[in-house]
Amino acid sequence: MLFETNIRDLLKMLPSRQMHREKQKVRELLIQKRRMLSADERKELSESILSQLERMTIFQEAKTVLLYYPKNNEVDVLPLFKRYKREKTLLLPVTHRREMAAHPFEGNDKMHRGKFGIPEPTTPAYEGAIDLIIVPAVAFDKRGYRLGRGGGFYDRFIKKQPHATLIGVGYDFQLLEEVPVLKHDQKMHRIILPSQTILV
Repeated sequence: MLFETNIRDLLKMLPSRQMHREKQKVRELLIQKRRMLSADERKELSESILSQLERMTIFQEAKTVLLYYPKNNEVDVLPLFKRYKREKTLLLPVTHRREMAAHPFEGNDKMHRGKFGIPEPTTPAYEGAIDLIIVPAVAFDKRGYRLGRGGGFYDRFIKKQPHATLIGVGYDFQLLEEVPVLKHDQKMHRIILPSQTILV
């Protein structure tokens, strides 16, 4: 209960001139909570999320899907690479300076450790349209807004893929009443949690 109270108290202070500082405090609390998940808890919750995703028509029909390499106990989407590597073009983010690009995943032998210590493909950038983007976050709200890692990489990238369906994935405790929003922040179309799927 103390954790949820701390989050609510922080959000009451927003919006304010301390927007960026408060967003960072919320990030720290939620990342700490996420790191407390055991390996078994993470596996069980992640599989519940993937099961919901795989039943969605939008996922089944998508030819090109941008996933991500999980960091700090984020929802584990890596099983999807093994399950769909022959059916879909699966992409991973690659960051360069302040920009993000999508590169095809063609096996672990064509990966290297990127700027933030996250594995990235060494394949050429994918230049086409992306059908579906699976987006991690530190927090979501029911309006579809997300609180990311803080670099703005996804928000800038998503603007270049206006026809892509955006699906955020997270744990139940990452759903807040309201996350602090700036004008450049992009909304998800759906959010999948272990307990529910939210249509925005």
